[in-house]
Amino acid sequence: MIPDTAPSAGPLERRRAGVLLHVSSLPGGTLGAGAYAFVDFLAAAGCSVWQVLPLVPPGADGSPYRALSAMAGHPGLLDPGGPPTQNDDPSYGSWCEQQAEWLVPYVEYLTIRTLLGGTPWTEWEPALRHREPRRVAEVLAEAPDLADRARSEQWRFAQQWRELRVYTEDRGVLLYGDLPIFVAQDSADVWAHPDLFRLDASGRPTDVTGVPPDYFAADGQRWENPHYDWDAMAADGYAWWRRRIARQRELFDLVRIDHFRGFEAAWHVPVDAPTAKDGWWEPGPGLALLTAVVDAAGRGTLVAEDLGVITPAVEQLRRAAGLPGMKVLQFAFDGDPANPHLPAHHEEQSVVYTGTHDNDTTLGWWRSLPDDTRALVRGHLLEPREGMPWSLVRLAQASRARLVVVPGQDVLALGSEARMNTPGTTGGNWTWRARESAFDAALAARLREDSAAADRLAEVGEP
Repeated sequence: MIPDTAPSAGPLERRRAGVLLHVSSLPGGTLGAGAYAFVDFLAAAGCSVWQVLPLVPPGADGSPYRALSAMAGHPGLLDPGGPPTQNDDPSYGSWCEQQAEWLVPYVEYLTIRTLLGGTPWTEWEPALRHREPRRVAEVLAEAPDLADRARSEQWRFAQQWRELRVYTEDRGVLLYGDLPIFVAQDSADVWAHPDLFRLDASGRPTDVTGVPPDYFAADGQRWENPHYDWDAMAADGYAWWRRRIARQRELFDLVRIDHFRGFEAAWHVPVDAPTAKDGWWEPGPGLALLTAVVDAAGRGTLVAEDLGVITPAVEQLRRAAGLPGMKVLQFAFDGDPANPHLPAHHEEQSVVYTGTHDNDTTLGWWRSLPDDTRALVRGHLLEPREGMPWSLVRLAQASRARLVVVPGQDVLALGSEARMNTPGTTGGNWTWRARESAFDAALAARLREDSAAADRLAEVGEP
């Protein structure tokens, strides 16, 4: 069992402030000039952490939590004005060799899928469905340009992200990524490693992921991902997970593991069930997997998204793994004095948010509250007469938690029209984008003042 205090080394070695804003939500929505301007804004605001959502290529619904690959970068985030790909550069070939374990199946999968009009791999002919080398090679030979483009896009993504990361390091800003616990059924990962998932003979899931009824959805949430075959993964020491977390650490200084509670027990939903209400909890791999993951990532570089149905067993597992948890102020005011999201119960080893990408904006949340709940919230605010969302931002800044992260929409004081995602729905999500020059000098100065008052200030160039 670890103590509640945060680590003395790594990103959470001291108090920090950060902003959550996905790359697609930047003005311009790419790794171009808007990304660099945002890093300058963070540095001017005294914020040393930039949190993003998964950078992976999303599925048809635009969700980065249902991606075509858990390892690849999203070509849609590329800066079209960036330097052209130099496929004849000797470093290109070296990079392809280094990344071959995920890059080769991704290029194969994407090329075949594109040629077949986006048809899921479970509907391909048997030889392709089972990734028979000779047949895969025949199909790729029919469209060498498609395969080259898929490979080159990943090289360009690596180049552009590396350049941005150097820029953030120079300005004392750490990059904070997000790792979905599950992967999409129609993905290069499941196609290339079907033995690691609970699938039937046709490649379809025997049961799917989700959560029971919760704060966000009365019928629960049915995510449709296949469940892992944890026994198969344990047989080689969780090598797939080690590779996955190592890949994330190539990209980020700090990584949030989404739906951490699934490692203790996950909700299994029958494939023919109409909602997620009819499911069951099934034990996960627990500390055996997390030990491998922490070893691959490095201690002090992971955060557990411990939201939802959190039991004492889940809390014990998080502590045993040495991972900070999350506190969300929008969840704090239900009238229960023991609510773990209340500031009085925050641990130093935690990350506090006003809300997450799944919540309404703080202004939208506030507008939806009944009067009695508003009165309860005001009783906890440092300056009850100050307007939302800044009064909740100040409360988060004052938290004992080592890191505070405020969604960009709250920094901009936007309402529900700027909400990023509404769980359990399929339309209108993942599309919000900040307007040009929204993150200006006056806003940076205001955020800097709050960061300084809460002893979270980071200076330009500070590690």
